[in-house]
This record gives sequence, structure tokens and C-alpha cells, in this order.
Amino acid sequence: MIRVLLAEDQAMVRGALSALLNLESDIEVLGSAADGEAAWRELQRLKPDVLVTDIEMPGLTGLELAQRIQRHELPIRVVIVTTFARPGFLRRALDAGVSGYLLKDAPAENLAEALRTVHRGGRAIDPQLALEAWSEADPLNDRERQVLRLAGEGQSAGDIAVQLNLSHGTVRNYLSEAIGKLGVANRIEAYRLARQKGWL
Repeated sequence: MIRVLLAEDQAMVRGALSALLNLESDIEVLGSAADGEAAWRELQRLKPDVLVTDIEMPGLTGLELAQRIQRHELPIRVVIVTTFARPGFLRRALDAGVSGYLLKDAPAENLAEALRTVHRGGRAIDPQLALEAWSEADPLNDRERQVLRLAGEGQSAGDIAVQLNLSHGTVRNYLSEAIGKLGVANRIEAYRLARQKGWL
């Protein structure tokens, strides 16, 4: 039996995925969570074989969940199911040890097949996205990405400094580094471009 935990913030999608997977004789959905922090608690409680997660969720994103699983060396494989066909997301997912990356518009039977592949120790990656993922490297480091994401959400340099426990000047340096690397005029353009590329 492949024991699965679902993490998806949209209730209808979560219900549909659960119903779909429960039709398979060799897959059991142990539970589901509507946000990243709840998923992290459920992972530790239920100890599934595979986590099926969206990328964008409240609390922790699917990528942050994957990174946490990797950091804690938990024996749980991660499959991301997302609407984001962005090469940058896939590269970051692979760096975080993700075994599967599927798009939500893929045929439904692909998910069960992907879970079987991943459970056997293989990888299940959307082939078109895999090709694109290696065409353009993400120039941002983790700190620049973090600062740029908060700036894009409308926070001031002062707010970001307090939140990340950095000095005001350090935050400004990270922002100007990110703007320079992306070759744009300001933080808003930097945020938009990085989002579009899947680097945030």
C-alpha cells in the first residue's frame, strides 16, 4: 500500500484529489491538510510514504515543506501538483529533493502512476517543464529571494529588517543585489520578473 498525505489549500481540489486516489487499490489517503504548517504536523503524526502537495499555500509553501522534510531527513517522498508551469519552481523543487512534479492540467491517471513511480524510488517530472528548467538558472540566493518576496508583498525595508532580524542597510543591500542580478529598474519590477520565472 502507498500511504499518502495531501496538502492543498483549496478544499474542492483537495477533495477531488482524495476521491481520485482512493479509487486506486494500492493507494491509501491517510489524511489531508489545508496549509503548510498543518501538513508538517500531520506528516510527523501519520508518517506517510508520500506527500502530495501544492506549491502556494498559507503558512509554509510546498517547496518549504519539501526543504524541511529534506533537512530533517524524513523518509517521505514529495510529489508537487501545481498550476505553476515555471521552470524556476521545478529547479528549486529538485534542489529540495522532490521526487515528482506534475501540473494540475495533466490527465488524472498520471497522478496515480507518478505516485507508484516515486514510491519505487523513481522520479515523475512533467517532461516539457523538465526541458525548460535547465534553460535558465536562478540568479538569486535564498536571502535575496526572501527579502524580495516580502518587498513584493508591500513591506518596507524597515519592516523586512525587523521580521528577518537584519539591519536596515543589509535589507537594502539584498534588494539592490536582486535588482542588479535581474537587470531591472526597481524592486517591484524585480519581484514581478522573479515571480514570472518561478524564482520566488
